[in-house]
Amino acid sequence: MAAVGPYGVRPGHALITMVEPHPGHEYAYNRWYEDDHYYAGALAMPWMFAGRRWVATKELQELRYPEDSAVAQPVGAGCYLSTYWVTEGRYDEHMKWTVAINRRLNRDGRVYGDRTHVFTAFQDHEATVYRDGAAGPRDFHALDHPYEGLVLQVVDAEGPEGRAELLEWLRSRHLPERLKGSPAALVTVFRPTPLPGDRMTYVKQVEGVETRLTLLWFLQEDPRACWDAHFAGLGSAVAEAGLGQVELVAPFIPTVPGTDLYVDRLR
Repeated sequence: MAAVGPYGVRPGHALITMVEPHPGHEYAYNRWYEDDHYYAGALAMPWMFAGRRWVATKELQELRYPEDSAVAQPVGAGCYLSTYWVTEGRYDEHMKWTVAINRRLNRDGRVYGDRTHVFTAFQDHEATVYRDGAAGPRDFHALDHPYEGLVLQVVDAEGPEGRAELLEWLRSRHLPERLKGSPAALVTVFRPTPLPGDRMTYVKQVEGVETRLTLLWFLQEDPRACWDAHFAGLGSAVAEAGLGQVELVAPFIPTVPGTDLYVDRLR
């Protein structure tokens, strides 16, 4: 597998997964994910070369919108977010491995059941927009660089035929304008891909495959410090362009690996 095929560093694909541990299972879920699943179920696999976990405390959950989100119901559901980069051109190989290893983990009792997948999808990279041009970390650094926050934004085009126009507007007009003077150093844009038919049954099939785009805003400061000035109006900006609607805007801060920091602030 290493002798042929792509082996660059570009994040051609991503796994983006937002999960809600069931009430009373917050500590156990966090320890299982950090101590086992983050590695055995993700980073130990071929071609998944970077990862980072994020958390939304109750205070951060209360900043989310829209209230009638098509992604999260209630809109605060999904207090943990994990993001992973997969080497461009290696999606099919990685997917075969991840399905197989998760079947084995499940058989061996190493899958934590008391959780709900709110928004889980493998996604293909469409664009990265930088605030400072060639200066600063690139998108392949983003999950290793010590960013202080992340904003997950999910946008639906009006229909399948409109997604290309929505993407071009985001890439060439909206994101460059929004990034000027903002605490966000870069935004990555992905489109979801359907999960394989032999996926684990506790992960629902991806919605919006033909219409949806997923944006990750990487912040150099805590999202609470800049929310009203830079992120509270993302929904109206997309609506005014007439190209789609925002289904979720959700802020997160990074977890501290090996600790239970923030677990007592989720409810």
